[in-house]
Amino acid sequence: MESEVHKGWHSRKGLPHFDAGDTTQFLTFRLHDSLPQSFLNELKEELKTSRGNIERERYERIQNQLDQGTGSCILCEPLCAKLVQDSLCFLDGDRFRLDAWVVMPNHVHFLARFFEGQSMSKAMHSLKSFTGHELKKLHPEMENIWQIESFDRYMRNEEHYWSTYRYIHNNPVSARLCESVEEFEWSSAFRHPE
Repeated sequence: MESEVHKGWHSRKGLPHFDAGDTTQFLTFRLHDSLPQSFLNELKEELKTSRGNIERERYERIQNQLDQGTGSCILCEPLCAKLVQDSLCFLDGDRFRLDAWVVMPNHVHFLARFFEGQSMSKAMHSLKSFTGHELKKLHPEMENIWQIESFDRYMRNEEHYWSTYRYIHNNPVSARLCESVEEFEWSSAFRHPE
């Protein structure tokens, strides 16, 4: 595959991104209807008066809202979840090394080391474009499948990596979808139990 240009640090739609080869990234993308606009508007207003780490607080509040299972939650359907999981696994070894993943009812988390010469933004576009097209076949009533923007955070060190790894695997337990990480079928913890 031809080498791709990395963007380094850049901003899109107000979110910071770091796209560089040979880096491990935690990525989250979500269904278009997973966060009601009313919630996002309220959050924006509330964070105007926050004195803490606004980016961190915003992220945590959004993750908590996602775990409430808002929106269509089509990814809880086995055909839809399998399609997304298989697509992630298909890119493993080509664009990145996939270390952990979970397909939640309305969002996806994954941890991957992007290979030198492989652009994170192009890999995400490819993944979301293919899965969006295929999910639309299963759910033609949905005008849009994925939210345009995705969230990414590069792993600063080993502690950050393992904390994120555990977070991904524990997400279905935190959202009360299962009792233990090994029970949730649409996760690397189910496929590769420790």
